[in-house]
Amino acid sequence: MGEIIRLHGVTFGYERHPAVHHLSGAVRTGALTAVIGPNGAGKSTLLKGIMGLLRPLEGRVELVGLKRAEIAYLPQQAEIDRSFPVNVLDTVLLGHWRAMGAFGAVTAPLLAGARAALEAVGLMEFAHRPIASLSVGQFQRVLFARMLVQDARLILLDEPFSAVDDRTTLDLLRLIAAWHQEGRTVMVVSHDLEQVRTNFPEALLLAREPVAWGPVADVLAPTNLARARAMSEAWDEHAARCERGAAA
Repeated sequence: MGEIIRLHGVTFGYERHPAVHHLSGAVRTGALTAVIGPNGAGKSTLLKGIMGLLRPLEGRVELVGLKRAEIAYLPQQAEIDRSFPVNVLDTVLLGHWRAMGAFGAVTAPLLAGARAALEAVGLMEFAHRPIASLSVGQFQRVLFARMLVQDARLILLDEPFSAVDDRTTLDLLRLIAAWHQEGRTVMVVSHDLEQVRTNFPEALLLAREPVAWGPVADVLAPTNLARARAMSEAWDEHAARCERGAAA
């Protein structure tokens, strides 16, 4: 099986202060990978960098035979504005943006696809409710339905189970497993190590620098987890800025 992402000594950061340092490696096509590490380890930053929302301070991200339009990215819910007056069905239809074109024409097949996605996440009866009226778990189901219709080859999920009830978490894990079985590539930021052990075959352990990347049992070895903790305790929040130019 080939590779879909190659990371070449990549460093990402904010205001030239690195948050992910010197990460090299590759994500295989069809891989299901958990991205784990202490708070502030650069997990969310890495997904934003792969998505193209952050420009590397050093190194480069190589998408292998993949266009950014073929990536579905779900940020943490705290970054999503739910005050916009839109209902559940219209939110899911936004996942069809590539097929709808510049004028947003909603055809019968696109509408049927959105309804099927809502059925898949158990929210068809909520189709015409405003998203502002939903619980955290219900809204996360809507966002997963939108990703279902987006039909992406690479799916990036940033802490999708945060503040979500157990039943919703199990349902969403089933959807992620189904994406994996379909051959899609999925990367999920998670802080629940037991959940990672149970549901993910591969993991990347970050502590701003890469600690381990590979089969989940190897990555979650006690020595690796202890090293990540020690590295996090040594972080200097006032470290020098990265002065090298950003990569092209």
